[in-house]
Parts: sequence; C-alpha cells; structure tokens
Amino acid sequence: MNATTYTARAHTNIALIKYWGKKDEELILPMNNSLSLTLDRFYTETSVTFDEQLKDDLFLLDGSRENGNKVSKFLDIVRKKAEINIKAKVISQNHVPSTAGLASSASAYAALALAASKAAGLSLDKKELSRLARRGSGSACRSIYGGLVEWQKGTDDQTSFAYPLEMPNNFEITMVALVVNADYKKISSRAGMKRVVETSPYYPAWVQTAAKDLKNIKQAIVERDFETFGEIAEENAMKMHALNMSAHPHFNYLEPNSIKAMQIVEKLRLEGVSCYYTLDAGPNVKVICLKRDVKVIAGTLSDSFGQEKVLVAGPGPAAHLI
Repeated sequence: MNATTYTARAHTNIALIKYWGKKDEELILPMNNSLSLTLDRFYTETSVTFDEQLKDDLFLLDGSRENGNKVSKFLDIVRKKAEINIKAKVISQNHVPSTAGLASSASAYAALALAASKAAGLSLDKKELSRLARRGSGSACRSIYGGLVEWQKGTDDQTSFAYPLEMPNNFEITMVALVVNADYKKISSRAGMKRVVETSPYYPAWVQTAAKDLKNIKQAIVERDFETFGEIAEENAMKMHALNMSAHPHFNYLEPNSIKAMQIVEKLRLEGVSCYYTLDAGPNVKVICLKRDVKVIAGTLSDSFGQEKVLVAGPGPAAHLI
C-alpha cells in the first residue's frame, strides 16, 4: 500500500455523568452509561503513516519519542481490521495538560482512531470509529462527536459506542477550567477505577444511581433546566470521588486547591450565580456555567489562583481530518 499520511484532530470531553468502572478490561466495556460535553479549547492532533520501510512502530508525542506499547497495541486492532501487517509512524501533538484530569486520553485516542483507520485504508462510519476509539481509552469513544454525547455501555464490542445528543437552542453551556495541578497523576484512571470496582462496598449503589442521574440529566437538557442539569452533574462527580475514598486502599485525586475552588463555586452560587463544579480523575476543577456568567466566574477564580490557571471552553466539534 502507498504510505499516505492522514492527520486528525479530536477534542477532549468532560464527563457530566461519569464512567467509573469496567465490566470488561480488554474490550473496555463500562459498568454504566455516561454523558459528556466535548470542549473546543482542548484537543489532540495526530498524524499516522503506515510505512513498509519501518521495522517497528514509531511514536512521537509533543516532539519526543515515547514508549509506544499502548499505541502499538491499538494499531494492531486497526491492522487486523484492515488486514495489513505494516508498521506505522505516529506523530501526536497534545493541546491538553496530560493525565491531569482533563481527559487527554480521550482526545488522543479519538484522533488516533480516525487518522490510523484512514491511513490503513479503512472508511469507518461514526459508530465504528466510536467503537474503535473505545479500545484505546473508554472516554475516547465520546470524543468522536461534538457537543453533548452519551456513551451506551452495551454488552459487547458491537453494542458499546457513543452517539450525539441534541443541544437545545439557547442552552449555552460553557466550562471554566481551573488547572490546579498539570503534573502526572499518582494513580491512573485505569488503575483507580479497577481498584474501586474490586474493593468499594458502595460500588453497586454507584451503578444504580448513575443510571438514575443519566435519566434525570437528559430530562433537564430537554427542558433546558440548567440548575437541575448542574446539580446532577456536581452530585455525580462527588459520588465518584467518594467511591475512591471508600476503596481499599483508599485514594483521593483532590488537592487543597481543589477544595478551595469548590468552596468558591459554592459561594458564587449563594450569591446568585448559576455555576456547578465537576472533577474527573485528577485535581483540576471544571465549572459548568452559562455563557453569560463566564466573566464573573473566571475573574473570581483568577483572583484566587492566577489568570494563567483559568481556561474557558465552550462546546467543541466532532473529530475530523485536517
């Protein structure tokens, strides 16, 4: 085959109803459905070239050669689908603080799924791309789409994929992200959720309440009820972090500045600003709000933490070739 290079851009997403726990580690099948918002501010660009001259896969991230074992394992899935046995060069540029709770793996594997499948000669539809991206990182299946996205847990590889939800008119959801710590996490999402599933006595209740949260937040979206939407997202995030503290051995992604930011959001809410926080597997706080309130929220967080730590994002687009 000709060594054609394809480059894809995919945006990260923030889960509003969390995915936290797998029922199948190899296929990355989740225990519960989840819902997310794809963001315009944070993205990954990845170029893939299958080249018969290469003896091994080559992976460059942000200009540095990296251990590409996980990437090669993912490329093996693509190679099997395309019925080829050619090594690839993967060049990836991350415009997301890596592994710090801003879902960089979601944008990374969504971009890799699109670029690699095209470079391998495949022409996959969105559902097939979502299923493929899931094999690299669960949340990546949601980054194939823009805006609000639901990941259907499914029962096997064929039935576990994401699909977009309609965003109501004038429902101008915005996110103000506070980067508390952009360093690598001590416990990866994968390791953390595995420990929680295996050891938390509260995990069965999480699966039940996550399903209820999803149903209720979707109803709030339909009704354009932002307050209920935000309350459900905030409570769902806190339940996820409570699970981590109930695991054995227990662990915690929150840092003192995470708590401080959460208290600031609660104070703003008491003052009449509609804003709600959520956190993924990391210390960074994401504030869900409406576009009209961004200035006051970003300004208040900047006063406490510094303007360089505060990033504003709106709904982002689907993964696409560039």
